Amino acid sequence: MSSSNKVIITCAVTGSIHTPSMSPHLPVTATEIEEAAVGAIEAGAAIVHLHARDPADGRPSQNVGLFREFVGNIKQRTAGVVNITTGGSSTMTVEERLQPALLLRPEVASLNMGSMNFALFPMLNKYKSFRHKWESEYLEGSRDFVFRNTFKDIEYILASCSGNGTRFEFECYDTAHLYSLAHFLDRKLVEGPLLVQTVFGILGGIGTHPDDVAHMKRTADRLFGDQYVWSVLGAGRFQMPIAAQAAAAGGNVRVGLEDSLWDGRGKLAETNAAQVRRIRGILEGLSLEIATPDEARAILNLKGADNVAF
Repeated sequence: MSSSNKVIITCAVTGSIHTPSMSPHLPVTATEIEEAAVGAIEAGAAIVHLHARDPADGRPSQNVGLFREFVGNIKQRTAGVVNITTGGSSTMTVEERLQPALLLRPEVASLNMGSMNFALFPMLNKYKSFRHKWESEYLEGSRDFVFRNTFKDIEYILASCSGNGTRFEFECYDTAHLYSLAHFLDRKLVEGPLLVQTVFGILGGIGTHPDDVAHMKRTADRLFGDQYVWSVLGAGRFQMPIAAQAAAAGGNVRVGLEDSLWDGRGKLAETNAAQVRRIRGILEGLSLEIATPDEARAILNLKGADNVAF
């Protein structure tokens, strides 16, 4: 694992995992997403991972025009690294999911490293009332969701963005995804330093036990050696414990309302910045230093904000 004495905080500002009815604090409109991202960066996040939503009903959207309403303003107002999803949602084609990253040419884009059962329906046990009809239908439908990212799909995304200078946040939800990434590294379709985001706590992926975290790190160490930068995200209530474990072991961290709506037991996070401040307190309590956006760019060998298309 590539080592640094600086910890990179990524903040996933909004996404397709949580629906608007689950928290009144989830940013939906372009202005809300912009303000949330700026606040997270000001609180200490070096990277903001961004989805877009239809402002009418909060439905996940890969409409490039919606992204344009906030990514340029975030760039102008901060030094933060903008990371655009290619994940979108399970209901979209790979061509739809790719468009924002392809056309906006960000410094970083996310890339799921395999197809998986992506089950969100257990949330229906906690939430009974929804503002929009699509929300409960979307969660119930996840009993039969397969998030598709085949080897052909991944090759398509990598090839399409190969001339953009965009690097990837490789989202790995299980051990097999690490082996899939190693396959693309062996074929020289990707190159280090790889930002490997190991994801814990999504039903259909690896669990949240400390042994699961250690297992993913050991596997990545063996497969990638010093060619990767390790980061973690824990879903829901496991966000902070997993981040703390990984940071103590030399890893980087991702927080944000895409991954968890909470800021402590039973308390909804009112902002993304609140979660950034909470993990920053944990990191500084471990005597770790927080990477600035430019330090993150150096660690990850990014092309710089002047070379994006927004």
